[in-house]
Amino acid sequence: MPTLKEKLGKRIQEIRKSKNLTQEKLAEMIGIDTPNLSNIERGKRFVSSDTLEKIIKSLNVKEKDLFDFDHIKSKDDLINSINKILNESDTKEIEYYYRMISIYKESL
Repeated sequence: MPTLKEKLGKRIQEIRKSKNLTQEKLAEMIGIDTPNLSNIERGKRFVSSDTLEKIIKSLNVKEKDLFDFDHIKSKDDLINSINKILNESDTKEIEYYYRMISIYKESL
């Protein structure tokens, strides 16, 4: 089970990327160095309240949005969810899912 530091760091990273910001740019915006932000995003270091407020302002999000972790699932939870979908699907649906995953994976 991920820790609060890890979940918060992952959420900051998700929002930063959704806004097309690099770690370098966000770090500059909030007044910390890039390795420090990297440690926060990887859950290696907990963010201070002052830095958290700057992140919220710089990313233009509400406090509650940063702590919305409902969509973050462990690898095992994701595999179980996918298996449930597959078990409830017919062959055509499974073939479609396979094609979509293959196309997406090739684009990475």
